[in-house]
Amino acid sequence: MKHILTIAAIGLITLALACATPEDKKVVEFTTSSYGTLSDGTQVSQFTLRNANGMEMKVIEYGGIITNLTAPDKDGEFEDIVLGYDSLEAYVAENPFFGALIGRYGNRIARGKFTLDGVEYKLDTNNMPNHLHGGDVGYDKVVWKGEQVESDRGVALKLTYTSWDGEEGYPGELDIVVIYTLTNDNEVEFDYTATTDKKTVVNLTQHTYFNLSAMEDDILDHELVLNADHYTPVDRTLIPTGEIAVVDGTPFDFTEAKTIGKEIGADHEQIRYGLGYDHNWVINEGDEDLNFAASLYEPESGRFMEVYTTEPGIQFYSGNFLTDNIAGKNGVINNYRTGLCLETQHFPDSPNQPNFPSTVLDPGETYHTTTVYKFSTK
Repeated sequence: MKHILTIAAIGLITLALACATPEDKKVVEFTTSSYGTLSDGTQVSQFTLRNANGMEMKVIEYGGIITNLTAPDKDGEFEDIVLGYDSLEAYVAENPFFGALIGRYGNRIARGKFTLDGVEYKLDTNNMPNHLHGGDVGYDKVVWKGEQVESDRGVALKLTYTSWDGEEGYPGELDIVVIYTLTNDNEVEFDYTATTDKKTVVNLTQHTYFNLSAMEDDILDHELVLNADHYTPVDRTLIPTGEIAVVDGTPFDFTEAKTIGKEIGADHEQIRYGLGYDHNWVINEGDEDLNFAASLYEPESGRFMEVYTTEPGIQFYSGNFLTDNIAGKNGVINNYRTGLCLETQHFPDSPNQPNFPSTVLDPGETYHTTTVYKFSTK
């Protein structure tokens, strides 16, 4: 392997790692460019990662947002399969978490409060009466520091951020490292680590909206499998009731492949509460460190996505709150149910639910989770 550094006249820095084989020569690339400037003068970079097969992912420092992700269809044509915008200004103005890193706590916390060691902490209530995705200024709205890191499996980006003690009401200074790796096996891997100087709660995730048809259609004909025999029902404000319910015999049974549209309008209380699917599934435990969590298939393109994770839960969100007037990339309108999310996570409202897996992080401990999205065709 040799490292080739080229600096373009326009100031872009491209690092290409060339791997020669007897048959051919495969190259992975990492490119840095400017994506714009925030109102306070902060410069935001965009990183373009390209694997040896030609799959490409673009990430910006603002929110750790994945702005573009291409994947081949059954004919080998690469197309962008994630929702987003064309400019930094659009992401700053109004973003329903397209492509973003989420924290300090992904998903909802009831009434924006929780208690640790007898101390009640109050958070922003930015989702009806509840706290959602870290608050009004969660990690999706901060600037992460990005830099390339070496990977023998493809090309990788390290994002770092220090969340201050009291940020959005959370205790403890949290030092976070997230590594995005685009592998030569057409996987996107997210590796999260964090440490704290004070007892706190942590639940990091990634909120990319996928559409395997490359936005040619909505997501209702996508075929979904969720490796989960149980889910966590919610109340009217989408806070878990504490029950771990079986999916068998309900519209929430995706243990075998089923189109998303088949029962999304079913006469079921939980469907009415979520306006479709916006729930946490309890991933069946497996023997591997990375458990199979979900798969997604789009028949027209032949694109197939698998999700593996160390997390105990996965939030399937069917784009119920997207409207028909969100102008996306290249003039494409991100309509109602044009995209879906598969957010690996600990369960919503865990700090207030003693029967759920704990999200407490103590000083001296390290928070560490990994999630992999693997792309292929069939």
